[in-house]
Amino acid sequence: MRMKEMVRRTGVHERLLRYYEQQGLLTPDRMPSGYRVYGESDVETVRRIRCLLAAGLPTALIAQVLPCIRADDEHLVPTCPDLLAQLRHEGERITRAIEDLQASRALLDTIITAAP
Repeated sequence: MRMKEMVRRTGVHERLLRYYEQQGLLTPDRMPSGYRVYGESDVETVRRIRCLLAAGLPTALIAQVLPCIRADDEHLVPTCPDLLAQLRHEGERITRAIEDLQASRALLDTIITAAP
């Protein structure tokens, strides 16, 4: 499928698809004219990328994660044991960021409630 169809099927803008390609997350085939040609598996890859981005993972880590996960029903399952340590580290980083945001929110709430 060509770029426009991929955009329609995934809901991801063309610029993001190009960015994923630049980051090594997506590797569409190319026609002799240079047009990108995506396969059915690319649709699932984009969905996985979006899921991992939503989980807070940076694209550099996603590039390492993608070849090391498989779909099991509705979940992504790691297949590379050494990847788990990195994912745990990212989970801890995200937890710290959430705690920092909660502290910021609490401070903001205190200021708001103190207003006349």
